Amino acid sequence: MHASAHVDTFARDHLPPLAQQPTYLFDLPQLQFPARLNCATELLDRHVREGRGARACIRAPGLAWSYAELQDQANRIANVLVQDMGLVPGNRVLLRAPNNPMLAACWFAVMKAGGIAVATMPLLRAKELKAIVEIGQVTHALCDAALAEELRLTVQEQPALRAVRYFHDDGPDGLEAAMAQASPHFDNVDTAADDCCIFGFTSGTTGVPKATMHYHRDVMAVCACWPPHLLRPQPDDVFIGSPPLAFTFGLGGLLLFPLAVGASTVLLEKAGPAQLLQGIQDFGATVLFTAPTSYRQLAAQGALLRTARLRKCVSAGEVLPASTRALWKEATGIELIDGIGATEMLHIFISHDEATARPGATGKAVPGYRAKVVDDNGRELPPGTVGKLAVQGPTGCRYLADARQQAYVKDGWNLTGDAYRMDADGYFHYEARTDDMIVSAGYNIAAPEVEDALLAHPAVAECAVVGVPDEERGQIVKAYVVLRPGQAADAAMVRALQDFVKQTVAPYKYPRAIAFTGQLPRTQTGKLQRFKLRDA
Repeated sequence: MHASAHVDTFARDHLPPLAQQPTYLFDLPQLQFPARLNCATELLDRHVREGRGARACIRAPGLAWSYAELQDQANRIANVLVQDMGLVPGNRVLLRAPNNPMLAACWFAVMKAGGIAVATMPLLRAKELKAIVEIGQVTHALCDAALAEELRLTVQEQPALRAVRYFHDDGPDGLEAAMAQASPHFDNVDTAADDCCIFGFTSGTTGVPKATMHYHRDVMAVCACWPPHLLRPQPDDVFIGSPPLAFTFGLGGLLLFPLAVGASTVLLEKAGPAQLLQGIQDFGATVLFTAPTSYRQLAAQGALLRTARLRKCVSAGEVLPASTRALWKEATGIELIDGIGATEMLHIFISHDEATARPGATGKAVPGYRAKVVDDNGRELPPGTVGKLAVQGPTGCRYLADARQQAYVKDGWNLTGDAYRMDADGYFHYEARTDDMIVSAGYNIAAPEVEDALLAHPAVAECAVVGVPDEERGQIVKAYVVLRPGQAADAAMVRALQDFVKQTVAPYKYPRAIAFTGQLPRTQTGKLQRFKLRDA
């Protein structure tokens, strides 16, 4: 490892032992990174330095920033972080906002200052934020004033989160007021290529969140692998999409990849199908990132989309049904680019381009990565056999001080938790998750977390949560509930339990279907048999 620029060494001190980390591949020429690397220098400042500062960079309804303007904003925020908020390199900074230009500026400010960005989903509640703050030992936060309430509740219980500023706040204590007094110049911290710059949180199968640790070189590696080989974006492209920047799918597709080539990106605070359609038309978007659920709904507007500038459409976040691929091609004339990524790997590692797409197949290993299907003992399986997906590349799983590292990484390979089979031509075909993760409309939902929320309701004696197939969302959350004596198993109770869950955890996790039952299937030792509920 290179000499760290981090004064706060928490991240490096809590990396998994090298023996538990995957084997990293740097075979491609573009993956030969220097020892000192700050991704903000490469993704943002380079364009200004090389004379492209006036190019359009970030756009949103009623707002447009050039590369130079984004740099100005990020530099001012970096100065506020360091001079006003006491940030030292290696500190963790919680970022909380819907997709908007200020969130992007804050992210780059954290990179510049040598901090570690901990971006959070806008829908998360205080209970979930508290766990993230505890695990990541987060000390600073930059938050959109529109999302202040849950963070304020978190701060009350987490005194270590000592430095908080709110933006889109006109008051004297708001971030903008401090930025107005700050210098537009900032000397980026001379970080090591393997200094951590992102904690990407994933809830995993247990509902206890895991922090995945990513370096400055990882950020640049994902820009060097999938985009140039399979997406092939151009500087004149306009990116748009629905995934939050707190998802690594969204961070890559809506910030890293457009800036890597000097293109522009559209950030929408609300990005349902209607808003995406409007944005595609209003901003002349050419590259779209969203989930299959959204493509299915947008396909109804095929006639309008055929008149737009759209030329590249990327699907990830959940499995792409062959019927959705066909529907989109028929509606728009555009072949979807499918891909599978993971928070642990940072972004897409199996994919294809338009010319090599096959119905029902995710694709082949992205240049820079390699993949295979293995059995429970790690032995490679022959084509046509379903097994566990194993991956290696320039990025890989590093959980922050988490025993689950040893389950994800075996013999130098990342085991993603997906069941796949590879055909005779080397194409990988998704079969299922190998755990109890529910993937609904692109969101990963851990069954035990929803169960915990339901069990906190006084009417619930027992419950079990599973994912069940759904044509629109891929899967939906279904809860089987055993009520306490005297409680009515009726429609009013269904609504009451659904509302209760929405108030406890992020609303997208609530059970869309609830079935009341007298007992749950268990083994003789009392272990819940979720597979029986799924089969039912």
